[in-house]
Amino acid sequence: MAACRRAGARFSVTTPVDTKIRRTVDGIPPDAWTPIRYPRAVWDETHRAWVSDAEIAEIAYTAFESGRHHTHGRLLVRRVRDQNTTAGQAELFPTWRYHTVFTDSPFGLAQAEAQHRDHAQIEQVLADLAAGPLAHLPSGVFTANAAWLTLAATAHNLLHAAGTLASTFHARARGATLRTHLVNIPARLARHGRGHITLHLPTHWHAQHPWHGLFTTAGHPPPGPATTTRAG
Repeated sequence: MAACRRAGARFSVTTPVDTKIRRTVDGIPPDAWTPIRYPRAVWDETHRAWVSDAEIAEIAYTAFESGRHHTHGRLLVRRVRDQNTTAGQAELFPTWRYHTVFTDSPFGLAQAEAQHRDHAQIEQVLADLAAGPLAHLPSGVFTANAAWLTLAATAHNLLHAAGTLASTFHARARGATLRTHLVNIPARLARHGRGHITLHLPTHWHAQHPWHGLFTTAGHPPPGPATTTRAG
């Protein structure tokens, strides 16, 4: 962050909620929290669920106070209601999970927090690619790396487009899940006559309906607008 300052660049970094951060968050006044609702739900890695409601606030913060790299900025805090409840027991008081960002962004709270979340979504895409086709990079040839990167991006886009056509769940699934459910299918091919192929899928297969919906949509797209031609 000190290097960013010397270069005239802005920074926005996720911080761990350690003792100092927790003490700073506790100093935020109760009326400083602003409710927000995400246009698109955010994946919560802790609970493996999608969340769309949260509250945000900010407070002045200085990082590395005891060293020569001390940096003044803003601590953006997003808190999400904790969904951990015991069966049959009502919630006595709300509990929150906190996500903090240290930044010197010149933008307002809501815009700066949303911009940081956009960066996090890009990181999810990169992680998805790294767990898939980019796991084979790099090679010792620059042009081979460039070609493989282009193919990886094309495959990623096509795979997630297929997931969108398959079901709501698959529209948000990761690449590994899409490959397991929609690409690496446990099927058997059988040829009947010339050019007639039958795909035999397992009975009671969990991804039967999404895969069949994808196959039907991709193989039989909806008709376009009617057109007429006139002989001249």
